[in-house]
Amino acid sequence: MPSLFKRSRPDENADDKAPAPSRRRYLPPPGRLRRERRELLRYREQRIRDLGGLMLEMYRRDDFRQDVVDVQAAEIVALEERVREVDRLLAARTHRSRGPRCAHCGTPLHAGARFCPSCGRSLEARAEP
Repeated sequence: MPSLFKRSRPDENADDKAPAPSRRRYLPPPGRLRRERRELLRYREQRIRDLGGLMLEMYRRDDFRQDVVDVQAAEIVALEERVREVDRLLAARTHRSRGPRCAHCGTPLHAGARFCPSCGRSLEARAEP
């Protein structure tokens, strides 16, 4: 009985397929980024206190274990790297929303605009950098 569906090997139709469109990644909202940053900083502070307590307990018992300290410190450094990444995302997110604004009402302006879309004032007198 003939097959109704033609099975193809992955290398047979490799030239026929168009490359998959790349997905555009959008930046998360600033509120979410700030919330994540606050939580990361709280958790980082907690981990630093825990590391200090661990060091004190190792001192009391006179049993210092470098491997345990290394693991704990590496986790704190990873948290700090994530905080820096969130800071970069937040800066990129807030930088995007900045641009020319109406001197009178503060409404964001489109490139090449001659009048404010909100208050209707002329933008001709505005000094361009």
